Parts: sequence; structure tokens; C-alpha cells
Amino acid sequence: MEAQTPNTPPSLYERLGGETAIEAAVVSFYDRIMADESVAKFFAHMDMPAQIKKQIAFMTMAFGGPSKYSGRDLRTAHAKLVRDGGLSDEHFDRVATHLADTLEELGVDAATSAEVMGIVGSTRGDVLGR
Repeated sequence: MEAQTPNTPPSLYERLGGETAIEAAVVSFYDRIMADESVAKFFAHMDMPAQIKKQIAFMTMAFGGPSKYSGRDLRTAHAKLVRDGGLSDEHFDRVATHLADTLEELGVDAATSAEVMGIVGSTRGDVLGR
């Protein structure tokens, strides 16, 4: 975990439980995604272990942890899915619901979960190419 000074509040990453908690959340999240026919199709041809690793790095960075993410930006990463696969608000909302359900299952408190979902919601425009 990152060292913090006595007056520095813990980051969202730290409040969620750090690397171990982010990894558990991402694995559970993708289990939910792959069980949902409405969104699993977007991941069907992906190397899921690599995708999970990238998502852990991305969430670590997005939630204020030690950044290790070096992947493509969200707009670039999702452009083909929007253009050729029909990725839409409906799919974004479904994926967000799976994340919210994962956080609840893992016992994340409502305020912290709302903070996570606010960050996720702020990516909608980039994910959907707007």
C-alpha cells in the first residue's frame, strides 16, 4: 500500500482494501459479465487473464493506487466495439450494474460504492465514443 502522511486521508484504492481487494473485485466482476449473455459477447474473443490483469491495473490507477496501467485509453480500447459490435448505453449500464453488485457482494459500504460508481459513470462518454 502507498504510504500516507498522518493528515492525508486514505485513497479510494486504500479504502477498498488495496491490491488484494481490487483483484478479488475484478475477478468476481468478470465472472458476472461472462455469465450475462447481453454483455459477454463483447469479451468472447478476449484473453480473459490478460483482460483481468489490465482491469486490475486500470482500477488501481483510477482509484488512486500505485499506477501500473499502460493500456490504451478508454475511447480507443472500445471504439471497435461501439462501431462494429453495437456497444451502447444499455450495455454500459448492464456492466455498471454488475460492478455495483460485485461491490455489494464484497461488503463495500454504500458511500464508497457510490464513489466507485461515480468514477465509472464518468467514463461513459469515452467508452461509448462521445
